[in-house]
Amino acid sequence: MRTSTFARMLVLVVTALAPAGMVREASAQQVAPAVAERSGAREAGALHTAALVGRPGEAEAPPRKRPPAGGAEADQPSVAGPRVALVIGNAAYSDGEAPLAQPVNDARALTEELRRRGFDVELGENLTKQRMQRTIDRFKEKITPGATALLFYSGYGLQVGRKAFLIPVDAEIWRAADVRRDGLALEPLVAEMNARGATRKLVIVDASRRNLFERRLRGFSSGLAPIAVPTDTLVLYGVAPGKAINDTQGPNGRLVGALLAELRESGGSAEAIFNRTRVSVARASNGEQVPGVFSAMVNDFYFASPSPNSLPSPGPARHTRAD
Repeated sequence: MRTSTFARMLVLVVTALAPAGMVREASAQQVAPAVAERSGAREAGALHTAALVGRPGEAEAPPRKRPPAGGAEADQPSVAGPRVALVIGNAAYSDGEAPLAQPVNDARALTEELRRRGFDVELGENLTKQRMQRTIDRFKEKITPGATALLFYSGYGLQVGRKAFLIPVDAEIWRAADVRRDGLALEPLVAEMNARGATRKLVIVDASRRNLFERRLRGFSSGLAPIAVPTDTLVLYGVAPGKAINDTQGPNGRLVGALLAELRESGGSAEAIFNRTRVSVARASNGEQVPGVFSAMVNDFYFASPSPNSLPSPGPARHTRAD
C-alpha cells in the first residue's frame, strides 16, 4: 500500500512540475513499471494518457494577426474617373441694353483652369435656347459611370415656382409662364448628371443678377431657388438663394475671381475650396455678397492636377457660340 501511494504521489508531482517531454520519458522508463506492478494495467494506461498531454509540437498555434481595416488598399487614394465639364457664359441678351461684362470672361478663365486640371470642357458662349440645349446634350453624352461632372453657368437666372431656371440669350420673358417656356430648369439637369453615372457632381451658378426681367414680373421672388441634389453633389451659388446682386466692375466677377485664386493656391478638397471662396467673397464685399455652398458630399473630390496618364486624349476643343 505504501509503495502504491508513493507511486501515485510521484506521478502527480512529475506531471505538474516537469516539462511535457520529460514527463513522457519518466513515465516510460520509471513510473509506469512501478504503477503496473502495484496498481494494475488500468492505472498504467491512465498515466500514459496524462503523459501525452502537452506533447512538444502539438501546442495551440498563436492567433493570426488580422489585416488592417479595409485591407491593404485602405491607405491608398481612390482612383479618379474621367473629368467632364460644361461651362456656359451668357452675356449678350437680346432684351438687354448692353452685353454683360463678366460672364464670358468668367467662362473662358474657368475653362482654361479646368483644362489644366484634366477636365474635358464643353464651352458655350451667348447661347440661344436651341444651342444651349444642344450643348447640354453633348455634355451629358460625355458623362460615364464613375465620372466627375462639373457644371458652370454665368448669366441671367430666374426663380419661378421655387425652381431655378437658366436663361438663354434669346429668351423673351414677360410673364412667369415665359420663364418655364424659354428657360432651362437647373434641378433636372443635375439629376440627369447623376442618372448617367457621375460619381461626383459639382455645380457652380453665378446667375443671381438684378436684371431687366425682374421689372416685368410682378410678385416674383428674386434670386435663385435652392435645388434638391443627389448624394455626392456640391453646389456653389454666387449669392445665397433668394438674394440678388449687381455686377461689379472688372473683367471677372467676384465669385469666379475668388474661386480661381483658391484653385491656384489651395490643394484642398472641392468642398474646402468652395467654402473658402464663400468667405473670401463675403469679406471682399463687406458682407454685401455672401455665396451659398450646399453639400451632399460623401466622397471628397480634389482638383489637384491628375497624372499625365489620366488626362483626356488630345483633340479639338469645342467652343459653341450663338448663331
